[in-house]
Amino acid sequence: MGIGLAFIVVLGLIIFAYIGTDILGLDSLFAVVFPYAALLIFVIGFIYRVVKWGKSPVPFRIPTTAGQQFSLPWIKYSKIDNPATGWGVALRMFFEIALFRSLFRNTKAEILNGRLYIGSNKWLWLGALAFHYSFLIILIRHLRFFAAQTPWCVSIIDSVDSFWQIGLPMLYMTDIVIAAALLYLLGRRIFNPQVKYISLPSDYFPLFLIIGIVATGILMRYFARVDITSIKELALGLAYLKPTVPKGIGSLFYIHLFLVSVLFAYFPFSKLMHMGGVFLSPTRNLANNNRMKRHVNPWDYPVKHRHYEEYEDEFREKMKKAGIPVEKE
Repeated sequence: MGIGLAFIVVLGLIIFAYIGTDILGLDSLFAVVFPYAALLIFVIGFIYRVVKWGKSPVPFRIPTTAGQQFSLPWIKYSKIDNPATGWGVALRMFFEIALFRSLFRNTKAEILNGRLYIGSNKWLWLGALAFHYSFLIILIRHLRFFAAQTPWCVSIIDSVDSFWQIGLPMLYMTDIVIAAALLYLLGRRIFNPQVKYISLPSDYFPLFLIIGIVATGILMRYFARVDITSIKELALGLAYLKPTVPKGIGSLFYIHLFLVSVLFAYFPFSKLMHMGGVFLSPTRNLANNNRMKRHVNPWDYPVKHRHYEEYEDEFREKMKKAGIPVEKE
């Protein structure tokens, strides 16, 4: 049910963009209005979510502890999995963000022939790493459309990505990698019973959306050729807030651009916000120094203390009647 609904929604978005541009001729709506609106929603939504998370009170340090805690100098402790200093936290965050270290250490459990087997789950780590870095490189490569002169760093990444020089236009390695990674991530949700059981339409929708973006991008580059000059003219106009809509770009590009716009607008309200949330996770960005430093709960309020003498003075007669011994008669 979840996969079918998500697929139908993405297919409907593609049909909507095709009808709007190829039949109704609403090129300006899909080339200017939707991209600007999506970018505005993305920026405002992203800032709102981050600020809201930042305001969430964390009265206690709750870092995930996956190793020996710092105690005595002669006992070796885990500086990455159980950091006790700010530098240890920085190192932990680097490995978490750049290399997905916790996902690399992830395990899976299966019951085969009535026996429980626990093993590593490196394929998920590899697929996630391949997808994220391929997506990042593709995003950086697209920056050349928004600059009159291609930045040197983008040119270097472009050259490295196509270093095999296969075909004309040259084949990008990231196109192959991201397509394979997306198929793996989708197949995992379809064929893994445990993952399929907990998957929701909100899990499939961004996956199909990104598959649609990648598929239309690959089609434009290698099969259905489009006017790159007109596309760059449109991109430069959007970047400099002077949008112009050239003629003859083609509906395939507008489908690609519309899906990207939907992804940007959907981003702040989805699970994709883990991109910003990983920096604000108290289980990752706090040092485990509870035994080294006293942390006062900021929620504590001044408590009016009452001595026992005051208590006894108030209830002495009642205590005597109840047979409770008192210090003063």
